[in-house]
Amino acid sequence: MGKITQNDITRVKALGFLWNRGTENFSGRVLPGNGVISAEHMKKVAECAEKFGVGKVSMTSRLALEIPGIPYENIEPARAFMAEAGLEFGGTGAKIRPVTSCKGTTCVFGNCDTQKMAQEIHDNYYKGWFDVKLPHKFKIAVGGCPNSCMKPSLNDFGVEGRRTPKIHLDKCRRCKTCLVETHCPMKVAKKGDDGKIEIDPTKCNSCGVCSSGKCPFGAVEKQNEVKYQIYVGGTWGKKPRMATSLSRFVEEEEIFPLLEKTMLWFKENAYQKERLGAAIDRIGADKLEEALFGNDLLKRKEEILAAPIKERA
Repeated sequence: MGKITQNDITRVKALGFLWNRGTENFSGRVLPGNGVISAEHMKKVAECAEKFGVGKVSMTSRLALEIPGIPYENIEPARAFMAEAGLEFGGTGAKIRPVTSCKGTTCVFGNCDTQKMAQEIHDNYYKGWFDVKLPHKFKIAVGGCPNSCMKPSLNDFGVEGRRTPKIHLDKCRRCKTCLVETHCPMKVAKKGDDGKIEIDPTKCNSCGVCSSGKCPFGAVEKQNEVKYQIYVGGTWGKKPRMATSLSRFVEEEEIFPLLEKTMLWFKENAYQKERLGAAIDRIGADKLEEALFGNDLLKRKEEILAAPIKERA
């Protein structure tokens, strides 16, 4: 490999630079924080690619930008150049990975401000827990509705905004063409034998479409009350696993404590190089949920963070 050693490759990988196979160059991964990057920052990325790389920028599957073809000796200059604009490289290793979000902030189906939430998670946990070594990678995704464009259920911790319909039968006028029924993506909103709207709660996925004012008479209330489905332990790739859904929707103020407790549970219970989902399957989803809706993990936070990661016997 010439003058670049394996130690060099390992060291700069921790900084967000991945070796370009068969060369002595690297791809620098730029972190947008929440999947959004300003025009000014985009110019800076393009300038960095021209100045330190090969003039190209590629997209990663988790909405980061990668600048390929950066020679080893250009890594530190590239980092300094990007830091001038408040941009950073990173996103690798057995730690919290960059947070991803869908376009729920602006999407017609979005039930919550996904990009704002993703940025807050990035600031508080990607940055705040940057030096915390976990048993394996830990991926976080924020989705705005059950369309699941960002695949929250295939992340270690996924958040998905939901709006459950509220029906006022006294306001239903038995319209010949019911707009709630017509627009229901799940086809579970139907007129009953009496001509009034019915929604089967066992089949409704709380997507929020019918709660956005589809009924002109308010039989299905137009409302902005958002609850959140939380997913834990999802993985894709070599060993796919659909995430475990927590048994109830949660309020927005519960999300950060649940995220923190999930990472603490992972740190305490998973073996080195074991993904969260595998640890859940080994220990039990009921044990995890009991811990997440309790307070013991947060009480022992410093103790858990200070303890070494478990090795398999």
